Amino acid sequence: MLLTMLNTLLALPSVVVGLVIYLLLSRTGPLGFLGWLFSFKAMVLAQVVLVVPVAAALSRQVVEDVDAAHGEQWRSLGAGNLLRCLLLAWNERFALLTVVVACFGRAISEVGAVMIVGGNMEGFTRVMTTAIALETSKGDLPLALALGIVLLAIVGCLNVLLALFRHWQDRHQQSKPTSLRGWVT
Repeated sequence: MLLTMLNTLLALPSVVVGLVIYLLLSRTGPLGFLGWLFSFKAMVLAQVVLVVPVAAALSRQVVEDVDAAHGEQWRSLGAGNLLRCLLLAWNERFALLTVVVACFGRAISEVGAVMIVGGNMEGFTRVMTTAIALETSKGDLPLALALGIVLLAIVGCLNVLLALFRHWQDRHQQSKPTSLRGWVT
């Protein structure tokens, strides 16, 4: 039941999140006293609500797969919960980085919730995705396209950095000796 609910939250429509956060943060809402509506804080809150289910579901799958593959062995060697968590995080660091990139992609591509709770105010709560939507609706397609290219470049640079890190890590692992013979002089 909980797993089904978590997987359902993966497809949570951003405009629904925006509407719910708007209702919570409006003056008559239960969190209206915070004064966050149409602010950067409200935008971050909406993005967190959208990203957490993605992070939870994908991380849960990584943990389940690794536990199935290595959990019994680690337990038989006496590894406690903390050590198993550290081993899992280290061994699956690239899978967990992929989870981070997926979450980043969900957050950086957000328009609906951010526009509803942020108000798309120029110089204050307008972000690149809402600016693209605004410029497209105004008919300024060259500017919208240019902003889209910048957004793609940011995501591309992040992925290149992660690929370089992985390549460096793979090369670094290959250069280490695999037996004690390399350590004895």
